[in-house]
Amino acid sequence: MSACAVDAAGVAHEKAGAGARIVSLVPSITELLFALGLERQIVGRTGFCVHPRDKVRNVPKVGGTKAVKVDAVRALRPTHLIVNIDENERDTVEQLRAFVPHVVVTHPLTPHDNFSLYALLGAIFDREHEAQRLADALQARLHEAAGHAFAAQNVLYLIWREPWMTVARDTYISAMLRVVNWQTLPEVQGGATGAGRYPSFEFDDAERAPWLASVDRILLSSEPYRFTQAHCDALKGDPRMAGKRIELIDGEMVSWYGVRAIDGIAYLMQRASAA
Repeated sequence: MSACAVDAAGVAHEKAGAGARIVSLVPSITELLFALGLERQIVGRTGFCVHPRDKVRNVPKVGGTKAVKVDAVRALRPTHLIVNIDENERDTVEQLRAFVPHVVVTHPLTPHDNFSLYALLGAIFDREHEAQRLADALQARLHEAAGHAFAAQNVLYLIWREPWMTVARDTYISAMLRVVNWQTLPEVQGGATGAGRYPSFEFDDAERAPWLASVDRILLSSEPYRFTQAHCDALKGDPRMAGKRIELIDGEMVSWYGVRAIDGIAYLMQRASAA
């Protein structure tokens, strides 16, 4: 069996066959499955799986990424369930594993991990050629980014407020930002799983967060918390933020792996070049 058919949990998967019935609990993976031409085999998705908009509307919802309706999944009789270590709850996945024959675990942590993600799904669902086309497009985009000399920036990428939360260096988001020479602060590694990968902090706690003084740019993401221009303006008016560039950023372009990474890198290149 090809090594590319081994998932992030170390489980080897055989080729699914044309009768596969896929439920995806990962928004970016759902988008990728459509890009691989698996529209007829996708039978379930979460309410957060919103792309491609014209096609997902025809696929039944089974709850959220962390609030999955187990009975709804059961009723769809899936042969394959696609999950992610960060986005889905282990206990829920174990419940689903009791009646779904094949559970495919994903966990990309860098843009380059998308190559193995494409290959994994392409191998399982007989879409090797489509997967290779995506890999070629991603390789071209990464090569293009590597040819630019982007100005180094220390960035604070905000994903939540009350409390304020950001990302550790070993997250996919941080790795995406490094493609354009934006280094996330704080300079911490959160570990494979857990809250440490998404640390909380307070802007007025200079003793515990001295790294805030080194931040050049603050990015307010559109997800999972939907920051708005009002939040952006409030931070701009905070005297503690003087001298820092503060702006909204499309979270899907930065945090969605899969096919979105190709456009996401172009999006970040445009933002970095305009700085």
